[in-house]
Amino acid sequence: MTDILIVEDDKELASLLTDFLRAEGYTVSSVESGERALELFAKYGAKLVVLDINLPDVSGFAVCSKLRENADSPILIVSARTDKEDKLSGLDLGADDYIEKPYDIDILIAKIKGIFKRRYQREEVTADGVTLNLSDRTAVIDGESVELPSKEFDLLALLIENQGKALKKEYLFSTVWGSDSDSEMQTLHVHINRLRQKLGDDPKNAKRLLTVWGVGYKFV
Repeated sequence: MTDILIVEDDKELASLLTDFLRAEGYTVSSVESGERALELFAKYGAKLVVLDINLPDVSGFAVCSKLRENADSPILIVSARTDKEDKLSGLDLGADDYIEKPYDIDILIAKIKGIFKRRYQREEVTADGVTLNLSDRTAVIDGESVELPSKEFDLLALLIENQGKALKKEYLFSTVWGSDSDSEMQTLHVHINRLRQKLGDDPKNAKRLLTVWGVGYKFV
């Protein structure tokens, strides 16, 4: 998964921000259109999206709304549009912050670092009797320590972090296995079934890890 996806049609600005962020150690992808951003995100995912509003094909607001349908990655809007209504629209659609252009790049990077620290340096995630320690990658289910192989751990962590939200099979697969994986989609189904066994879920009457028909799975 890419650390940061920049959606910006100003090539010079996008290149400058990409260079600064890569110097900070982030993996960065940059695209110039909303449609390309959605394609790239669906394929690779991203831990953070830096999103312009004025794009050549679709509005950044539409991109933000679409991303929020299936993903919980932080979205940071950067735009020359400074009206209060635009800011409220962006935040209402699920953006985590709205920064006006021109911006101080040091402040933008500080905000990005803050998002990563708050979001991705947590020690554990917990939901419905399941605790995953993200530091030592151990799992406790209903008070019992349970061995979870790497992909099972990553898959369950992703589902719990998005608790209550249906995640598409394609998004789960590309995020956990990577778009360049030699594995097949069936691998996802196998891991879901193994997790259900360890969660004590009956596949025909699951209580925690549910199938959302036509979409994917969710942890409730």
